[in-house]
Amino acid sequence: MRRIVVPCLCVLLASMASPASAQPPKGHLLIIGGNGTTDDIVSRAVQTAGGTRGVVVIFPQASELPETGDAAVEMWTKAGIGRAVKADPKNPAAALKAVSEATFVWFPGGDQTRLMKALENTGIPEAIRTRYADGALVGGTSAGAAVMSRLMITGDAYDLQAITAGKTDIKAGLGLWPDVMFDQHFLKRQRNNRLLSAVLDHPEAVGVGIDETTAVFVTGGLAAGRGLKLSVLKAGMVYDLDEE
Repeated sequence: MRRIVVPCLCVLLASMASPASAQPPKGHLLIIGGNGTTDDIVSRAVQTAGGTRGVVVIFPQASELPETGDAAVEMWTKAGIGRAVKADPKNPAAALKAVSEATFVWFPGGDQTRLMKALENTGIPEAIRTRYADGALVGGTSAGAAVMSRLMITGDAYDLQAITAGKTDIKAGLGLWPDVMFDQHFLKRQRNNRLLSAVLDHPEAVGVGIDETTAVFVTGGLAAGRGLKLSVLKAGMVYDLDEE
């Protein structure tokens, strides 16, 4: 049997807890279901990232729209972050330097496969994992949420009227929360069947569906299960699909 849990995250916490020797990351994750960010979400991000002393590095490559990066710079600057810069994986040396100085790494929406392709063979995913381990905030919305996991559900569409094993396309994500798979725009785009199908294919992972304008803020041990803390900044709900 599988279960759907609304939004009390205690079942997710219990299912994630497992003994491990690795030190928990010092950073935080901000995982947003898409279709905008609320004032509470933005405020939490700016505060966590250091406010006027913070530096946000933006990777807008999930989007095909050239103005996405500039819009994100404007949003975070107006919100009170100290400095906001776009990073270009085509110039990996500059992008790696920017990540090394970042207190916050941000991924706007678009196509998660497109984003991971742009980061491929640049060393940037590894640098982001290092900054996260050392204390940086890493956040993303929509496609930027999907890339947080190791097993990334792609943007390819499938028949959402059926739960079907082997039909959910999975590619490698950033692996910041390795034991979870995310699906965003969860209720709006009726993705329950897609996420449940993915969990059937990968029972080692917990499936988490996040509504639009809803965020999960994560601190602590993650897969290690030590000191893990989650809070939901929500207009909607967070769902957990796991093996019972």
